[in-house]
Amino acid sequence: MSKVAAIIFAGGSGVRMGAGKPKQFLEVDGKPIIIHTLDIFENHPAVDDIFIACKEDFIGQLNKMIRRFDISKVRSVVPGGTTGMGSIYNALKAASEQCGEDTIVLIHDGVRPFISARLIDEVLDTVKENGAAVTCTPLFETPIVSRGGEIVEETPARSDCYTAQAPQAFYLGTVLKAHEITRKDNPEYTGIVDNCTMMTRLGMSVPIVKGPRSNIKVTTPEDLFMFKAMLEYRETRDALGLE
Repeated sequence: MSKVAAIIFAGGSGVRMGAGKPKQFLEVDGKPIIIHTLDIFENHPAVDDIFIACKEDFIGQLNKMIRRFDISKVRSVVPGGTTGMGSIYNALKAASEQCGEDTIVLIHDGVRPFISARLIDEVLDTVKENGAAVTCTPLFETPIVSRGGEIVEETPARSDCYTAQAPQAFYLGTVLKAHEITRKDNPEYTGIVDNCTMMTRLGMSVPIVKGPRSNIKVTTPEDLFMFKAMLEYRETRDALGLE
């Protein structure tokens, strides 16, 4: 049976949040956002290890948080890269030093703190069957293509469009090799926003796992308010015993 490792990238600077520190360290309901995210993987029985790439100046602070909130599955916290994909590569390299190539890696953003155990189960099942998986949600608004940002050039069918989210999952040996191939000619990952983009450009078929709209990425102040509201809703729902 393959091991499972969570690869968490938390190298953002928080510029769009305007909070004066990386958004992953903002506290919500008594815990930093990154800890809310780590708790999900810490508490999932299928996840064996956690590897984190973090903005280098904040590694010491993150390690203190990990100890304070008793996140026991973290094996390494490594410096992030100059891009999100560079940060993921650094964490994958750390995982490769302790895990085999057949380890399933769940690549997840440190500021996407509202995924469920059920979603992780579905992603893992898909990887075991197909070798890869990407969490997506259907697009609910009209998609527009405008290469110059001034006029509408195309309006693709909304039913054909999805938003790629996380976790995105692969076997460690496969995704690490893909990173190394990509980095030979494109070390800064120009034009590559995530692992799904990279893998599909290299010819890999990546099956979709449909996730909930609540799987938000906390990037702006509006996202932060939404996350707080979702936590309050979940607490109320659980207190009332609602589904």
